[in-house]
This record gives sequence, structure tokens and C-alpha cells, in this order.
Amino acid sequence: MRYLVKAKLKPGREKPLLAAIQSETIGHGSVAGDEYIHNMRQARVDGEGVCRWVEVCFCATPLQEERPYWEEFFDLLRVQDAHSRKNCRDDNGTEPWACSDCDCTEKLERRLAASGSSFLSHLKQKVP
Repeated sequence: MRYLVKAKLKPGREKPLLAAIQSETIGHGSVAGDEYIHNMRQARVDGEGVCRWVEVCFCATPLQEERPYWEEFFDLLRVQDAHSRKNCRDDNGTEPWACSDCDCTEKLERRLAASGSSFLSHLKQKVP
């Protein structure tokens, strides 16, 4: 399933998060692998400092695996389905692991890419 994640960076976590992204150690030990790096490269931030990104997760509970890794840096404000579950080929059982290469959230991702600014650029500006 794909989720739209809305989160706010915890105060004082800018430098450690940037270091983890640049060294590609964010999420180290997670089965989600390099998805964390991909998510941070795609994340957008608005004027209020709220970040949004689309995340692929195969857990029965949304972000069950990823939550501890994200919560090290972010307050997760909202995690919601990024599209209808009835259309999710992985979730409805018609194609296991379909979310890996699915384009079901392409429209949402284009809309996100056009909103706010790059979270990674924003983060680099905040870290001396």
C-alpha cells in the first residue's frame, strides 16, 4: 500500500537527519532498505515546516516497520492511504508486491512535487 505521510521535523534533529541522509544510513537495519533515502529526496515542505511524502509500506499496520526510524527525526502528524485500497493490487491480493513498481500515486506525486519546496534543500539550508 502507498501512504501519504505528513510529518514535522523535531527541533534539533536537522543536523543528525541530514548526516543520516548524506551517509545513506537513515533506516539502517530496516527491511525497507533505501526507501528512506528515496522518500527524503521526494519529500516536500510547506511554509509551516510540514513535510509530505508518499511511502510504500507492506506492513499490516501502516508504517509499522518504518515508524521507529521516522520517529527518531519526525513527529508523524498523519499517515493516510494515498489512494483507494480497493484499487491496490497488493492489498486486494491480485498482485503481491505490486506497490514496488506501481504508478497508482503518480498524479498525487506530481501534485506534491509542484507544492512547497524540496525538503532536502530546506534541510541543507537549516544546517550550517
